[in-house]
Amino acid sequence: MPAVTFAQDVRLTPDSLSKEITFNTGEALVIERIQDTSHQLMGEFTKTSRACPPFCIHAMSAGEGVETVGELEVISFLETSVARGNGLLLDSRMPDWFAKGTIPGAVNVPFATLQESNPYRDEILKALGAQSNGTTWDFAAAKELLLFCNGPWCDQSTRAINALRSAGYPADKIKYYRGGMQVWLLLGLSVKQPTS
Repeated sequence: MPAVTFAQDVRLTPDSLSKEITFNTGEALVIERIQDTSHQLMGEFTKTSRACPPFCIHAMSAGEGVETVGELEVISFLETSVARGNGLLLDSRMPDWFAKGTIPGAVNVPFATLQESNPYRDEILKALGAQSNGTTWDFAAAKELLLFCNGPWCDQSTRAINALRSAGYPADKIKYYRGGMQVWLLLGLSVKQPTS
């Protein structure tokens, strides 16, 4: 028999039921936790053991100067940087994974698109706010970025961060959510199904 919950027993923090975030575009979203206390993960994110390589446990740090953050910091980043329009939450997974569900407010920029070999990479850097004079990049007006992928066993966000850093993107404008979708789902946080 499922556990019965009253009101919002499953809170974000002792002082916060949920977070409603309105972006400068007028779009609003709510992040909260699933209220069914008997809820369990299903499918791909319940796996505890994956072949390594490629699915090895990754370091807590994505590189020198890149801040590693947790769930509350992801929500705060959405409330501040993303809501004001000066930051982006980047889901660096491939589109088929993104389509299965993502953190609300995230945009999909697959890690592979940030590789120098991608002929459209420079256009992506420009979309992130970087400016080029044809030979060098200026990142002064570039957006703050927070990247994530599937979780501690996934290297897609660290590969994206390394590609951004190789292009000259400043480390202090990049954050890394190592927990990724696996930990986000484990905590029962809101997930958005992207629309096509």
